[in-house]
Amino acid sequence: MATETATDVFEEHRPVLLGVAYRMLGRLADAEDVVQEAWLRWSGGDRSGVREPRGYLVRVTTRLAVDRLRQIKSRGETYVGPWLPEPCVTDFGDTVPDTAERAVLADTVSFAVLVVLESLSPLERAVFVLREAFGYPYAEIAAMLERGEAAVRQLAGRARKHLDERRPRFDVDPVQRRDLTERFLAAATDGDLEGLMAMLAPDVRLVGDSGGKSRAPLRVLESPAKVGPFLLGAARKSVPDLSFRFLEVNGGPAVLVLSGGKPDSVFQLDVADGRIQSLYIIRNPDKLRSLADA
Repeated sequence: MATETATDVFEEHRPVLLGVAYRMLGRLADAEDVVQEAWLRWSGGDRSGVREPRGYLVRVTTRLAVDRLRQIKSRGETYVGPWLPEPCVTDFGDTVPDTAERAVLADTVSFAVLVVLESLSPLERAVFVLREAFGYPYAEIAAMLERGEAAVRQLAGRARKHLDERRPRFDVDPVQRRDLTERFLAAATDGDLEGLMAMLAPDVRLVGDSGGKSRAPLRVLESPAKVGPFLLGAARKSVPDLSFRFLEVNGGPAVLVLSGGKPDSVFQLDVADGRIQSLYIIRNPDKLRSLADA
């Protein structure tokens, strides 16, 4: 296989590989590093026996991501305040035309799911991503991970049980989420506390991720009595040249807040029964770099 052909094949499958790596790692930089390592192994290795390039590349990427997850956990990394995944602009484009399939992909990349995945073991996470996001059969996942099929099914069962127990259920209607996001933004910027409070569910949660590098709550805020006043106070703070941009982030509508044309924060709402159930705010500047040109 010529070098150009090898490059073409790899680039054809790069979006899938990046999707696997990002869902497993929750960090774009780590995911891109893993995909780059997969490319080096693909371009520099013997490909003569590879009959299914996509399956081969997904296997290599998955194993590399599992190794990266183990390294991260073994370093005993500490994080200041709540952790959220790095926001990723999602545009499935024409590669995923089916609405149901798009919904599955969006769900498996959502903040709510990725936060729960962070508590799974690397192998559980790999099995969940390959099975739930990309629909690989158990036998194929077992071959990729060099595990027995029965063991893979057990891993999948544990992961699914964990997700079902810890992941809240939200409406996935993007139109409703976009409408509520627009109304929320208007109420917050207008200082309309009454209007803001009316949008919050009784058990609303606010998760702020700053990594200790910007101002954000160091604990999860719960209840309208805590979330509403905090949001209004944050909106009243003087920020130079403030502007807003709507994006699709992690499978749903979000707002990128810019200060002087540079990313200041990004926020996204999860909606249930027409009210805001969860509010995610990311202000860690390290996680906003990829949105500078969004």
